[in-house]
Amino acid sequence: MRLPLLVLVLGLLAVLAPRPAIAWQDPDWDKDYILSATSTARAEGVAAGSTRMLVHKSSGVFPGTVRRVWIHLPAESILKKVGDDGLAVMVFQDGHAYVDEQGQFRAPIVLDNLVHAGKIPPLAAIFIDPGHEGADVPGEKPGWQPAANNRSLEYDTLSPEYGKFLEESILPLAASDERLKAAGVRLTTDPAMRGICGISSGGICAFTVAFERPELFRKVLSHVGSFADIRGGDHYPSLVRKTKDSPKPIRVFLQAGEHDLDNWHGHWWLSNLQMEKALAFAGYDHKLVGGIGGHNGKHGGAILPESLEWLWRGWNGAE
Repeated sequence: MRLPLLVLVLGLLAVLAPRPAIAWQDPDWDKDYILSATSTARAEGVAAGSTRMLVHKSSGVFPGTVRRVWIHLPAESILKKVGDDGLAVMVFQDGHAYVDEQGQFRAPIVLDNLVHAGKIPPLAAIFIDPGHEGADVPGEKPGWQPAANNRSLEYDTLSPEYGKFLEESILPLAASDERLKAAGVRLTTDPAMRGICGISSGGICAFTVAFERPELFRKVLSHVGSFADIRGGDHYPSLVRKTKDSPKPIRVFLQAGEHDLDNWHGHWWLSNLQMEKALAFAGYDHKLVGGIGGHNGKHGGAILPESLEWLWRGWNGAE
Protein backbone atom coordinates (compact mmCIF):
# COMPACT_ATOMS: atom_id res chain seq x y z
CA MET A 1 0.00 0.00 0.00
CA ARG A 2 2.97 2.31 0.50
CA LEU A 3 3.73 2.69 -3.24
CA PRO A 4 0.17 3.71 -4.27
CA LEU A 5 0.06 6.12 -1.33
CA LEU A 6 3.38 7.65 -2.37
CA VAL A 7 2.15 8.04 -5.94
CA LEU A 8 -1.03 9.72 -4.67
CA VAL A 9 0.92 12.14 -2.48
CA LEU A 10 3.31 13.02 -5.28
CA GLY A 11 0.38 13.53 -7.64
CA LEU A 12 -1.32 15.91 -5.21
CA LEU A 13 1.90 17.85 -4.71
CA ALA A 14 2.30 18.20 -8.47
CA VAL A 15 -1.23 19.56 -8.80
CA LEU A 16 -0.99 21.94 -5.85
CA ALA A 17 2.55 23.18 -6.53
CA PRO A 18 2.69 26.79 -7.79
CA ARG A 19 3.32 27.10 -11.51
CA PRO A 20 4.71 29.98 -13.51
CA ALA A 21 1.97 32.14 -15.01
CA ILE A 22 1.44 31.70 -18.73
CA ALA A 23 0.18 34.84 -20.44
CA TRP A 24 -2.76 34.36 -22.76
CA GLN A 25 -1.89 35.20 -26.33
CA ASP A 26 -4.44 35.78 -29.05
CA PRO A 27 -3.67 34.21 -32.41
CA ASP A 28 -1.63 36.36 -34.75
CA TRP A 29 -4.45 37.12 -37.15
CA ASP A 30 -2.19 39.30 -39.31
CA LYS A 31 0.64 36.83 -39.84
CA ASP A 32 -0.25 36.15 -43.48
CA TYR A 33 -0.20 39.80 -44.53
CA ILE A 34 3.18 40.18 -46.17
CA LEU A 35 4.57 43.18 -48.01
CA SER A 36 5.16 42.66 -51.72
CA ALA A 37 8.24 43.69 -53.67
CA THR A 38 6.46 46.94 -54.62
CA SER A 39 6.61 47.94 -50.95
CA THR A 40 9.98 46.62 -49.85
CA ALA A 41 12.33 48.16 -52.41
CA ARG A 42 12.37 50.46 -55.41
CA ALA A 43 12.49 48.41 -58.58
CA GLU A 44 15.49 48.57 -60.86
CA GLY A 45 15.50 51.83 -62.78
CA VAL A 46 13.13 53.59 -60.39
CA ALA A 47 14.44 57.00 -59.38
CA ALA A 48 13.91 57.68 -55.68
CA GLY A 49 11.87 60.71 -54.74
CA SER A 50 12.97 63.04 -51.98
CA THR A 51 11.39 63.53 -48.56
CA ARG A 52 11.77 66.54 -46.29
CA MET A 53 10.47 66.89 -42.75
CA LEU A 54 9.51 70.15 -41.08
CA VAL A 55 7.70 71.28 -37.96
CA HIS A 56 4.51 73.27 -38.49
CA LYS A 57 3.01 75.53 -35.84
CA SER A 58 -0.64 76.44 -36.38
CA SER A 59 -2.01 79.90 -35.85
CA GLY A 60 -5.30 79.63 -37.76
CA VAL A 61 -7.31 76.43 -37.49
CA PHE A 62 -6.21 74.42 -34.41
CA PRO A 63 -4.23 77.38 -33.02
CA GLY A 64 -1.45 76.65 -30.57
CA THR A 65 -0.76 73.19 -31.99
CA VAL A 66 2.51 71.93 -33.38
CA ARG A 67 3.10 68.91 -35.61
CA ARG A 68 5.58 67.17 -37.87
CA VAL A 69 4.96 67.28 -41.61
CA TRP A 70 6.85 65.36 -44.29
CA ILE A 71 6.65 66.25 -47.99
CA HIS A 72 7.68 63.58 -50.46
CA LEU A 73 8.14 64.60 -54.09
CA PRO A 74 8.92 62.48 -57.14
CA ALA A 75 12.43 62.43 -58.54
CA GLU A 76 13.54 65.59 -60.33
CA SER A 77 13.44 63.81 -63.69
CA ILE A 78 9.72 63.15 -63.15
CA LEU A 79 8.95 66.62 -61.81
CA LYS A 80 10.30 68.16 -65.00
CA LYS A 81 7.66 66.29 -67.00
CA VAL A 82 4.67 67.54 -64.98
CA GLY A 83 2.34 69.54 -67.20
CA ASP A 84 0.37 72.72 -66.72
CA ASP A 85 -2.36 70.91 -64.77
CA GLY A 86 0.03 70.62 -61.85
CA LEU A 87 1.19 67.84 -59.56
CA ALA A 88 -1.41 65.56 -58.00
CA VAL A 89 -1.65 65.47 -54.19
CA MET A 90 -2.06 62.68 -51.64
CA VAL A 91 -2.37 63.51 -47.94
CA PHE A 92 -1.68 60.92 -45.23
CA GLN A 93 -2.86 61.37 -41.64
CA ASP A 94 -0.66 59.97 -38.84
CA GLY A 95 2.12 60.69 -41.30
CA HIS A 96 4.87 59.00 -39.32
CA ALA A 97 3.16 55.61 -39.80
CA TYR A 98 3.10 55.97 -43.59
CA VAL A 99 6.38 57.77 -44.33
CA ASP A 100 8.58 55.26 -42.49
CA GLU A 101 10.35 53.13 -45.12
CA GLN A 102 10.80 50.35 -42.55
CA GLY A 103 7.23 50.49 -41.24
CA GLN A 104 3.96 48.78 -42.07
CA PHE A 105 3.13 50.96 -45.10
CA ARG A 106 6.41 52.27 -46.58
CA ALA A 107 4.47 54.72 -48.70
CA PRO A 108 7.44 56.59 -50.28
CA ILE A 109 8.75 53.35 -51.80
CA VAL A 110 5.29 52.32 -52.99
CA LEU A 111 4.61 55.73 -54.51
CA ASP A 112 7.94 55.88 -56.34
CA ASN A 113 7.36 52.42 -57.83
CA LEU A 114 3.77 53.11 -58.88
CA VAL A 115 4.56 56.51 -60.37
CA HIS A 116 7.43 55.01 -62.35
CA ALA A 117 5.12 52.28 -63.67
CA GLY A 118 2.46 54.83 -64.63
CA LYS A 119 -0.12 53.21 -62.34
CA ILE A 120 -0.74 56.43 -60.42
CA PRO A 121 0.00 60.03 -61.40
CA PRO A 122 3.15 61.82 -60.28
CA LEU A 123 2.13 63.31 -56.97
CA ALA A 124 3.20 65.22 -53.91
CA ALA A 125 2.68 63.08 -50.82
CA ILE A 126 2.06 65.09 -47.66
CA PHE A 127 2.44 63.10 -44.45
CA ILE A 128 0.95 64.94 -41.48
CA ASP A 129 1.08 64.00 -37.83
CA PRO A 130 -1.79 65.14 -35.60
CA GLY A 131 -1.40 68.38 -33.70
CA HIS A 132 -0.07 68.67 -30.18
CA GLU A 133 -0.90 71.54 -27.86
CA GLY A 134 2.46 72.55 -26.50
CA ALA A 135 5.67 74.35 -27.24
CA ASP A 136 7.15 71.45 -29.18
CA VAL A 137 6.21 68.17 -30.86
CA PRO A 138 5.68 65.21 -28.50
CA GLY A 139 8.71 62.97 -28.15
CA GLU A 140 12.19 63.16 -29.61
CA LYS A 141 11.26 60.80 -32.45
CA PRO A 142 8.09 60.44 -34.54
CA GLY A 143 5.77 57.67 -33.39
CA TRP A 144 2.58 56.74 -31.59
CA GLN A 145 4.02 57.43 -28.14
CA PRO A 146 3.91 59.91 -26.57
CA ALA A 147 0.60 60.63 -28.22
CA ALA A 148 -0.30 63.98 -29.73
CA ASN A 149 -2.98 65.42 -27.48
CA ASN A 150 -5.10 67.07 -30.20
CA ARG A 151 -5.48 63.95 -32.37
CA SER A 152 -9.02 62.94 -31.47
CA LEU A 153 -10.37 66.49 -31.76
CA GLU A 154 -8.86 66.89 -35.22
CA TYR A 155 -9.54 63.40 -36.57
CA ASP A 156 -12.73 62.12 -34.94
CA THR A 157 -14.83 65.30 -35.14
CA LEU A 158 -17.45 65.36 -37.88
CA SER A 159 -16.95 68.87 -39.23
CA PRO A 160 -15.28 70.81 -42.07
CA GLU A 161 -12.52 72.07 -39.75
CA TYR A 162 -9.77 69.63 -40.71
CA GLY A 163 -10.47 70.24 -44.38
CA LYS A 164 -10.20 73.95 -43.71
CA PHE A 165 -6.89 73.32 -41.94
CA LEU A 166 -5.57 71.50 -44.99
CA GLU A 167 -6.83 74.22 -47.33
CA GLU A 168 -5.49 77.18 -45.37
CA SER A 169 -2.31 75.78 -43.82
CA ILE A 170 -0.99 72.51 -45.23
CA LEU A 171 -1.62 72.80 -48.97
CA PRO A 172 -0.03 76.28 -49.11
CA LEU A 173 2.87 74.95 -47.02
CA ALA A 174 3.49 72.16 -49.51
CA ALA A 175 3.01 74.46 -52.49
CA SER A 176 5.81 76.70 -51.21
CA ASP A 177 8.36 73.87 -51.22
CA GLU A 178 11.61 75.06 -52.78
CA ARG A 179 11.95 71.85 -54.79
CA LEU A 180 8.70 72.63 -56.59
CA LYS A 181 9.76 76.19 -57.24
CA ALA A 182 13.11 75.04 -58.63
CA ALA A 183 11.33 72.67 -61.01
CA GLY A 184 8.73 75.26 -61.98
CA VAL A 185 5.92 72.98 -60.82
CA ARG A 186 2.73 73.84 -58.97
CA LEU A 187 0.28 71.64 -57.09
CA THR A 188 -3.00 70.84 -58.77
CA THR A 189 -6.21 72.56 -57.70
CA ASP A 190 -8.35 69.81 -59.27
CA PRO A 191 -10.13 67.95 -56.43
CA ALA A 192 -10.31 64.81 -58.58
CA MET A 193 -6.51 64.76 -58.50
CA ARG A 194 -6.29 65.01 -54.72
CA GLY A 195 -6.45 61.97 -52.45
CA ILE A 196 -6.47 61.61 -48.68
CA CYS A 197 -5.62 58.58 -46.53
CA GLY A 198 -5.46 57.58 -42.90
CA ILE A 199 -5.53 54.75 -40.39
CA SER A 200 -7.96 54.34 -37.48
CA SER A 201 -9.15 57.84 -36.50
CA GLY A 202 -7.07 59.09 -39.40
CA GLY A 203 -9.25 56.94 -41.66
CA ILE A 204 -12.52 58.53 -40.59
CA CYS A 205 -10.76 61.89 -40.81
CA ALA A 206 -9.91 61.21 -44.45
CA PHE A 207 -13.53 60.39 -45.17
CA THR A 208 -14.77 63.46 -43.33
CA VAL A 209 -12.56 65.77 -45.38
CA ALA A 210 -13.87 64.44 -48.70
CA PHE A 211 -17.48 64.12 -47.52
CA GLU A 212 -17.53 67.67 -46.14
CA ARG A 213 -15.30 69.27 -48.78
CA PRO A 214 -15.53 67.37 -52.09
CA GLU A 215 -14.42 70.55 -53.85
CA LEU A 216 -11.03 69.97 -52.17
CA PHE A 217 -10.57 66.17 -52.11
CA ARG A 218 -12.38 63.39 -53.95
CA LYS A 219 -10.36 60.25 -53.26
CA VAL A 220 -10.41 58.49 -49.87
CA LEU A 221 -8.34 55.58 -48.57
CA SER A 222 -9.27 54.39 -45.08
CA HIS A 223 -7.37 51.73 -43.14
CA VAL A 224 -9.31 50.20 -40.21
CA GLY A 225 -11.28 53.45 -40.06
CA SER A 226 -12.84 54.44 -36.74
CA PHE A 227 -16.45 54.86 -37.86
CA ALA A 228 -17.44 54.46 -34.22
CA ASP A 229 -19.01 56.50 -31.45
CA ILE A 230 -15.92 58.44 -30.44
CA ARG A 231 -17.18 61.85 -31.55
CA GLY A 232 -20.23 60.78 -33.54
CA GLY A 233 -18.62 58.74 -36.31
CA ASP A 234 -21.21 55.99 -35.87
CA HIS A 235 -23.74 58.32 -37.55
CA TYR A 236 -21.93 58.23 -40.88
CA PRO A 237 -23.81 55.26 -42.41
CA SER A 238 -27.08 57.11 -41.89
CA LEU A 239 -25.66 60.39 -43.18
CA VAL A 240 -24.30 58.67 -46.28
CA ARG A 241 -27.63 56.98 -46.99
CA LYS A 242 -29.38 60.35 -46.90
CA THR A 243 -27.26 61.51 -49.87
CA LYS A 244 -28.72 58.85 -52.20
CA ASP A 245 -30.52 61.43 -54.33
CA SER A 246 -27.34 63.46 -54.71
CA PRO A 247 -24.20 61.45 -53.81
CA LYS A 248 -21.01 63.36 -53.15
CA PRO A 249 -18.57 63.08 -56.10
CA ILE A 250 -16.04 61.04 -54.14
CA ARG A 251 -14.35 57.63 -54.48
CA VAL A 252 -13.82 55.57 -51.30
CA PHE A 253 -11.61 52.57 -50.53
CA LEU A 254 -12.13 50.88 -47.15
CA GLN A 255 -9.87 48.25 -45.58
CA ALA A 256 -11.10 46.51 -42.44
CA GLY A 257 -10.54 43.37 -40.38
CA GLU A 258 -12.78 40.91 -38.53
CA HIS A 259 -10.57 41.05 -35.42
CA ASP A 260 -10.47 44.82 -35.18
CA LEU A 261 -11.48 46.67 -32.01
CA ASP A 262 -14.66 45.88 -30.11
CA ASN A 263 -15.13 48.26 -27.20
CA TRP A 264 -17.45 50.86 -25.65
CA HIS A 265 -17.15 53.05 -28.75
CA GLY A 266 -18.39 50.30 -31.06
CA HIS A 267 -17.36 47.35 -33.21
CA TRP A 268 -14.90 48.48 -35.89
CA TRP A 269 -15.47 45.59 -38.29
CA LEU A 270 -19.25 45.95 -38.17
CA SER A 271 -19.04 49.72 -38.50
CA ASN A 272 -16.98 49.39 -41.68
CA LEU A 273 -19.49 46.88 -43.04
CA GLN A 274 -22.24 49.40 -42.29
CA MET A 275 -20.28 52.06 -44.15
CA GLU A 276 -19.85 49.80 -47.17
CA LYS A 277 -23.56 49.02 -47.26
CA ALA A 278 -24.42 52.70 -46.96
CA LEU A 279 -22.03 53.67 -49.76
CA ALA A 280 -23.50 50.93 -51.96
CA PHE A 281 -27.08 52.01 -51.20
CA ALA A 282 -26.34 55.65 -52.03
CA GLY A 283 -24.51 54.79 -55.26
CA TYR A 284 -20.94 55.78 -54.39
CA ASP A 285 -17.85 54.60 -56.27
CA HIS A 286 -16.38 52.49 -53.49
CA LYS A 287 -14.65 49.27 -52.51
CA LEU A 288 -14.26 47.37 -49.23
CA VAL A 289 -11.45 44.86 -48.78
CA GLY A 290 -12.08 42.87 -45.63
CA GLY A 291 -9.70 40.55 -43.87
CA ILE A 292 -9.27 38.78 -40.57
CA GLY A 293 -6.71 41.13 -39.05
CA GLY A 294 -6.72 43.48 -36.11
CA HIS A 295 -6.33 47.20 -35.47
CA ASN A 296 -3.02 47.85 -37.21
CA GLY A 297 -1.54 48.60 -40.60
CA LYS A 298 -0.38 45.11 -41.59
CA HIS A 299 -3.23 44.25 -43.94
CA GLY A 300 -3.52 47.81 -45.22
CA GLY A 301 0.20 47.93 -45.85
CA ALA A 302 0.19 44.61 -47.68
CA ILE A 303 -2.45 45.86 -50.13
CA LEU A 304 -1.36 49.51 -50.29
CA PRO A 305 -0.05 49.26 -53.89
CA GLU A 306 -3.29 47.70 -55.16
CA SER A 307 -5.39 50.12 -53.08
CA LEU A 308 -3.66 53.13 -54.60
CA GLU A 309 -3.99 51.71 -58.10
CA TRP A 310 -7.74 51.26 -57.60
CA LEU A 311 -8.14 54.70 -56.05
CA TRP A 312 -6.28 56.46 -58.87
CA ARG A 313 -7.60 54.33 -61.72
CA GLY A 314 -8.49 56.41 -64.75
CA TRP A 315 -6.14 59.23 -63.80
CA ASN A 316 -4.69 59.28 -67.31
CA GLY A 317 -8.03 58.89 -69.07
CA ALA A 318 -8.07 55.08 -69.17
CA GLU A 319 -10.02 52.96 -66.67
